[in-house]
Amino acid sequence: MSLEKQEVLYLEKKIGRKPTPTEFQIVAAEWSEHCSYKSSKKHLKMLPMSGPHVISEKGFDSGVLDVGENYVVTVHIESHNHPSAVEPFGGAATGVGGVIRDILSAGTRPIAILDGLRFGDIEKDPHARWLFKNAVAGIADYGNCLGIPTIGGEIEFDKCYTNYALVDVAAIGFGKKDKLIKNRATKGDLVVLIGGPTGRDGIGGSQFASDSLESENRSAVQIPDPFIEKLTIEAILEARDEKCIKAMKDLGGGGLSCAVSETADSLGVGIELDVNQIHTRESDMNPDEIMVSESQERMLLITDKKKLNTLKTICKKFRVQCSVIGIVKTDSLVKIKKGRKILASLPSKIVANAPLLDRPSAIPKYLKKLQKDPFLKTPPNFSNILLKMIASPNIANKKWIYGQYDYEVGIRTVIKPGNDASVLRLDNGKFLAVKIDGNPKHCYIDPRQGAIGCFEEACRNVVCTGATPIGMVDHLQFGNPENPEIFWTFLESLKGITDFAKYFKIPCVGGKVSFYNETQKGPIKPTPLIGVLGIIEKKPIYPIEILKDDLLLIIGETKNELGGSEYIEYIHGIIGGKCPEVDFLTSKKNMETVLEVISHNISKCVHDCSKGGLCIAISEICMNNKIGCKISLDKVPSQKLQSDQLLFSESHSRYLIVIKKKDLKEFQNILSKKDVKYNVIGNFGGSNIIFERNSKKIVNLRVDKALLKWMNSLEELVLHG
Repeated sequence: MSLEKQEVLYLEKKIGRKPTPTEFQIVAAEWSEHCSYKSSKKHLKMLPMSGPHVISEKGFDSGVLDVGENYVVTVHIESHNHPSAVEPFGGAATGVGGVIRDILSAGTRPIAILDGLRFGDIEKDPHARWLFKNAVAGIADYGNCLGIPTIGGEIEFDKCYTNYALVDVAAIGFGKKDKLIKNRATKGDLVVLIGGPTGRDGIGGSQFASDSLESENRSAVQIPDPFIEKLTIEAILEARDEKCIKAMKDLGGGGLSCAVSETADSLGVGIELDVNQIHTRESDMNPDEIMVSESQERMLLITDKKKLNTLKTICKKFRVQCSVIGIVKTDSLVKIKKGRKILASLPSKIVANAPLLDRPSAIPKYLKKLQKDPFLKTPPNFSNILLKMIASPNIANKKWIYGQYDYEVGIRTVIKPGNDASVLRLDNGKFLAVKIDGNPKHCYIDPRQGAIGCFEEACRNVVCTGATPIGMVDHLQFGNPENPEIFWTFLESLKGITDFAKYFKIPCVGGKVSFYNETQKGPIKPTPLIGVLGIIEKKPIYPIEILKDDLLLIIGETKNELGGSEYIEYIHGIIGGKCPEVDFLTSKKNMETVLEVISHNISKCVHDCSKGGLCIAISEICMNNKIGCKISLDKVPSQKLQSDQLLFSESHSRYLIVIKKKDLKEFQNILSKKDVKYNVIGNFGGSNIIFERNSKKIVNLRVDKALLKWMNSLEELVLHG
């Protein structure tokens, strides 16, 4: 573990002496980029973080949203990128475990998991396939063992992730508002460590994640044990019910060093801790190793002396280890002892608050080199292009992934993975829709508009279920922040997300910033990931089987925005073009209109247009319903566009709605009062996907042929190369 020279000088000045070896290790862990957010913290304040549903309490590791009737939903998002790039199964599994404990720390039961994954080109890179296959297995193994459904996610394959992996995991919790942990402490309260033993796994993990990945440091990768986690969850929730917990924090990055210092700082107290009292996996661990170990399945609790015996009884019942490791003081110091010997004594405010950095930023030179309007040779056969895109890794059906997850355990999942968003049933009669989205291709050619597009896409997916967005979480992933060009892309993405959140009044209730995502081959593309939560007051729109003569309508305009699209990159191999942009007013009108249509119960299916454009979105509806369609591109609201632009442009704010023919008049009556662009563009029937222009068929593909490719290509690629 190390500190920068200027940080050592700053620390010495603040404490008036040289730090002890243990103090140095504690501060190095807490001041790492991974734990301190020293490059991003001052900028994150621009995000709106309050709203009518938001509950703010000191010390929460997750966002809390009030959903009515004394119920709350909690949400958090984390990543385990470096560990997953080294050991994908364990790295991904422990990523799940960590974010689950963040939900638990608020006093809520974890009820769902979502994952956002990034890997290299699995068509050509066997190492990328190995990382992908094992990371998915790790997520499945941990979530399934816990009995928590993995209900959704998203994935992207791109050469920029060669020899690397991004593994983002979001978790949802649910509970009673009056059972939230309020996080408070008074002098004489006891500090208790609950869960798995502290071992040598994960030592230096926070610093490992705060540098570029140049070597495989396997000792920094934690070891997963979902069975201990499950027992710890149940013990914690029973202890909560028995009012044994005054404050609680997950042990994640930085281990005890961060958990103790951050708890003391947020509560305005001191904590005195004895390393001799900590239950360890190896008997010969030294104090420094104990303090910075990131062994999993551990929670730090504060309880009072009167409740200690009750807490111990509960832990014994669930066979979970429980050690009293310290006591609460009033001096605001973090004091670490080994028996009577003092190893560290530092003000918690100094430890928990690293000196923030002013990073320079500069517009990347590569943006000037990108082709703004590249020439695209018109393909001779769009049917073949559609078939090739349907089978591409980024568009192919992802059932091979979510089929490994138990997404129905807990019986809350009413709309399952594979739809626009997943929906959970809540105990108060309402429903929660959740989706995470990202698009590194768009973000690479325009970081601000790309990030806004990710946000709007997540909102569109939630809206397609009939839900109104009430909160969001973000995960901002970039290369080395010391590079001004990379830091500029971070700032642009953050500004875009902030603008959208403020305009739509969707508060940010949590998030994560992950820098240094690069290898010796270079940095990743800017990869912000946005998760949106929406509430459905009555019932979601359940997809209804589409039948012959049902009509397809589109709300929204298609524009010449092929930049960063799957078509331009996968088919033509070109990086560049005009990135899709979101017009906030149009976006808001279209969202509100779609929700109004859904409320009238005339929609059989609502689907957004995103990756792959209109042609892919319509084909997905046909394949899911095993029915053909006949679409007129001449009726698509658009500017004067070429056929490939109409088919594959990824313009935002577009929705496809399927209705019965008899409901067209009611649909038109609803939209006559709305200032939105829409049209009937086709109808369903037959066994072929047909797109016409000027009365000529330019796409004619059998549904069964497309379905076979769409359903099987990803699995065949992963298993057989």
